[in-house]
Amino acid sequence: MNEKQMFAERLKNAMQAAGYDVRSSVLEREFNLRYWGKPITYQAVRRWLRGDSIPSQEKLQVLAHWLAIDPHQLRYGAGGQASIKEPSGVWETSSSNEERRLLALYRRLPSEQRKVVLEVMDTFAKAYSTTDSPTK
Repeated sequence: MNEKQMFAERLKNAMQAAGYDVRSSVLEREFNLRYWGKPITYQAVRRWLRGDSIPSQEKLQVLAHWLAIDPHQLRYGAGGQASIKEPSGVWETSSSNEERRLLALYRRLPSEQRKVVLEVMDTFAKAYSTTDSPTK
């Protein structure tokens, strides 16, 4: 079994252990809900699960965080090094269905429309802010 196929097996096992169905559609949806970059396609996710490719380090970090597994262990298998721990940020708070839906809709927008949405949200945040600190 080659490196890509072994990664695919670890990814499938991690999905099952986290209580998810091992399906490309599930992986695509759950990954894109958590990833702030350009949404990943169904075909790319399918290649991960089939053992045809391995995601970039940035995407691997998102997968590992979602599946509650050490990134090194997900990428290389057991015997991974202890990962560097950083303080938890705002993004680790649980989000409501409404927030997840809003994020999913936002990610589907073209870049220019995303900028407009961000400007509107900044304006609302400034108008309803209880502190004088900047939002950016």
